[in-house]
Amino acid sequence: MGRRRAPELYRAPFPLYALQVDPGRGLLIVAGGGGASHTGVKNGVHFLQLERIGGHLSASLLHAHDTGTRATMNMALAGSTLAAGQDALCQLLSYQAQRETERKKAGSSEPAPPGPRQRGTASSAENSSATGTHQEGVEVTVQNVRAVKTDFGRDALQKAVCFNHDSTLLATGGTDGHIRIWKVPSLEKVLEFKAHDGEIEDLTFGLDGKLVSVGWDLKAFVWQKDQLVAQLHWQENGPTCSDTPYRYQACRFGQVPDQPDGLRLFTVQIPHKRLRPPAPCYLTAWEASTLLPVRTKPCGHEVISCLSVSESGTFLGLGMVTGSVAIYIAFSLQRLYYVREAHGIVVTDVVFLPETKGRGPELLGSNECTLLSVAVDSRCRLHELPSRRSIPVWLLLLLCAGLVILSILLLQTMLPGFF
Repeated sequence: MGRRRAPELYRAPFPLYALQVDPGRGLLIVAGGGGASHTGVKNGVHFLQLERIGGHLSASLLHAHDTGTRATMNMALAGSTLAAGQDALCQLLSYQAQRETERKKAGSSEPAPPGPRQRGTASSAENSSATGTHQEGVEVTVQNVRAVKTDFGRDALQKAVCFNHDSTLLATGGTDGHIRIWKVPSLEKVLEFKAHDGEIEDLTFGLDGKLVSVGWDLKAFVWQKDQLVAQLHWQENGPTCSDTPYRYQACRFGQVPDQPDGLRLFTVQIPHKRLRPPAPCYLTAWEASTLLPVRTKPCGHEVISCLSVSESGTFLGLGMVTGSVAIYIAFSLQRLYYVREAHGIVVTDVVFLPETKGRGPELLGSNECTLLSVAVDSRCRLHELPSRRSIPVWLLLLLCAGLVILSILLLQTMLPGFF
């Protein structure tokens, strides 16, 4: 059997570091760049239209937003507002996507909003990685709303950004170990406090306003505003690795399937130092209310670089520094899907297509879930998990009854005096 491969959905003209999916508009947003170096590699945010054509998912470039000398390294999305981490800054972007017919109805005499813009369709977009046709064109306009410096370390860099559940606040973290909370869209600073000794690696907000942070000091904390609520200890009910120091690499809240108000926290733990032979990485699921570990399982020896949770909380997506990509069942932490070295280099971000919101069901097609991954190799790849076929209960009962009748008939034929 041949080696499993992940199809290429899009190839950008620069290294990719972050991606988001706008479910309402069916947009894929990818970002990255070459930074301030004079190599000729651009920096930008690309907006792509996702469509399912002939049963296959395709992406076509609608708009390329130039970010000047700054590459976008991390990104969060709330409605039509993007928070992009660019060097030590958080740049707030606002965008609109309008079909040509809607724009014409609005009146062609209206002035266009400021900011760079570019129009395209599937048949005319440059650098598009898929072919197809739109029934009508889509115009995307992007505005730079405002920017604020979010990190003040020696080598200042924003490494994490996330919105709270109602998109009124934004949390940022970086190399100086401070968490800063900002109002949206004014970017007025609400809180600032020292959270970690060293770099903050990841942040995630819960529905109750609690904020989880993980850092290079090997610690994970839960905060309510600037008050420490708890410190996580993943090895309490898990493996004992006394000789191997581990640090938390990523954290994400996810919904508990079939429990609208249920939440679960997921974290990834990786060896703090490279060892020979390599030590395993671990996935941990936490009960969000008690902050106690529910389940911890090893997930291979490839170092994990990023984590995503599906909208329903059913699946976890993992990207590795080796370029590999995997999908796990969130409840059991069992691996369902794996592509070794799907990318040629470190996977920088992964995200699931939504399952119920907006155009999510249409874009999913007959698949149980779809994961998108980006990497420094400039590619966005597609990972689809086909629906696992199940037999209806009535058909199963009918088959059982048929087997019983067939067995009786066979016994009557072979042993006439049996009945």
